[in-house]
Amino acid sequence: MRSSPKRLPALLLGTALIASVLGIGTMASAADTDNSAPPSAVAADTHSGHVMAVSTQASGDDADGDGYIPAVPQVTGVTPSTATPPPAYHHEFQAGCAVTHTAPDDPIVYPGQFGKSHDHTFMGNTSTDAASTTGSLHGGNTTCKAPADASAYWMPSLYKGDQKILPVGPQVIYYKAGVTDYRSVRPFPKGLRFVVGNPMQNAQEFRAHKGFVEGWECGDSFFNTDIPASCPSRPDVQLNLRMQAPSCWDGKYLDTPDHQSHMAYPVVRPGTNDNMCPASHPVALPMIEFKMAWPVNGDMSQVRLASGRGYSFHYDFFNAWEERTLKALVDHCIVGGLQCDTRGFDLYRPERGTVLNADHRLP
Repeated sequence: MRSSPKRLPALLLGTALIASVLGIGTMASAADTDNSAPPSAVAADTHSGHVMAVSTQASGDDADGDGYIPAVPQVTGVTPSTATPPPAYHHEFQAGCAVTHTAPDDPIVYPGQFGKSHDHTFMGNTSTDAASTTGSLHGGNTTCKAPADASAYWMPSLYKGDQKILPVGPQVIYYKAGVTDYRSVRPFPKGLRFVVGNPMQNAQEFRAHKGFVEGWECGDSFFNTDIPASCPSRPDVQLNLRMQAPSCWDGKYLDTPDHQSHMAYPVVRPGTNDNMCPASHPVALPMIEFKMAWPVNGDMSQVRLASGRGYSFHYDFFNAWEERTLKALVDHCIVGGLQCDTRGFDLYRPERGTVLNADHRLP
């Protein structure tokens, strides 16, 4: 019998209704009427195929449909680390995952509800759809370089007019330390899932988001909150975006009704420049960072996301790694303070060895 509180979903629903009435979190701010915005993107602002709603439907992982999926076992007794680790500029590895398919599904926000979401571009697990669960994903086929990474990664599809533009080849998905004491990072629990960002955010909220890195980029144009109106028409120019995920976990739930409150971004330790997890979310996990590239340039006036303007960008993560492989990469590369590739090899520290073999599998 689950012990999750039952009043929170109602509270969140009430908060959402109040926000709707007050216009909070909508796309109606003055900044949204920027004259430089692509016309097609402005029209897409009214897209209603995806909102950050509270989960209300049962799924394979949430039998009672209250939105809470408890971790089994829960992680308790953890205190956020305030230790100063040995100097290490890097503590990361990469997961190179290619696009698998697109679909108007979202197994986190709309579990079991096929076609209810705006269109998403999926990477990693090849079977991801509205009915995906921890059990259906784990051990499945994947386009990630490491066969052990059956996780599902997805984001709103990008269009130029009516043409869907898909990233080509494996996309860079970093697994990093988000806290200063990189030695305190542990692997994701099986079945953890969350949403990064919010499709209903406005330009200022996107720019102020704790996961914002460099915004939309192309050519020499950086730190854009919206998709640039034009990009250099050269073969080497693509549209790029980087965004970081929260990396501190409450240790209790694999998902919560808003798909975000079980996770938090690190905070600055008072009196220092060090990042640490807050006491409410004391468990340090890898920080995922999407580094996406779309093969589109030139006139960008008709380029938009399925969710709306460029600042509506967000993404989802559903962990389905094989546990031994993920732990080996986290321990060697993140806890070990290395700058690893997809095989767990640091080109600048070759003496430290490699985690995975030539086939990206544990030896």
